[in-house]
Amino acid sequence: MTHLDLQKHLHLNFKDPQKLHQALIHRSYLNENQQDDISSNERYEFLGDAVLETWVSDYLFRQYPQYQEGDLTNLRALSVCTQNLAQVAKEIKLSDYLLLSRGEEKNGGRQNPSILADTFESVIGAIYLDRGMSAVADFLSKYLTPSIQKISQLQNLKDPKSTFQEIAQAKTGTTPHYQVVSQSGPDHKKLFEVAAYIGKKLIATGQGNSKQKAEEDAATKASLLFKD
Repeated sequence: MTHLDLQKHLHLNFKDPQKLHQALIHRSYLNENQQDDISSNERYEFLGDAVLETWVSDYLFRQYPQYQEGDLTNLRALSVCTQNLAQVAKEIKLSDYLLLSRGEEKNGGRQNPSILADTFESVIGAIYLDRGMSAVADFLSKYLTPSIQKISQLQNLKDPKSTFQEIAQAKTGTTPHYQVVSQSGPDHKKLFEVAAYIGKKLIATGQGNSKQKAEEDAATKASLLFKD
């Protein structure tokens, strides 16, 4: 399936559909498609990340006037965390349209939370470049706000690591700790994998483009598992 199919699937109306195509090119794809006129979606991701944070901040400020700064900050962090963005990307079937190398494909790249979250941000960057903030608002209002509303209903809006720490201490009396399992990629695009432990027991692993994001991803997964 192509970017034109994705445009129809998401009911987007790009002036320049090539921008959407650009947003779907994972860096691994370049290894098998050595063309001078293509590049990865990393620049679009950079822009989309900033646009996303601005929009979410504005949305939360207007939508939740009863929240103080701390709750707004934590709700924003949970809304734009890798786990949530990856889940939204799965729901809109973004993985079906990714351009990956065969190796990345075999390694499960289409289900990789970090890749999915990054691509979601890239698509936001493409929409912003092509149609501006109003189109971004329409897109995020439709596809992201349902998850924000669910998160806002949680009784505990602390950041993921604080939430998991409270759960772990309540159930085991032990403070969880984190350990970097691996890191890969060039310096400007690192991918970290971090494991969350309670004592010596591995609870969950997470990924992110920084240790902090990977730890938050692991903590989010661990909290969900540990509540069962």
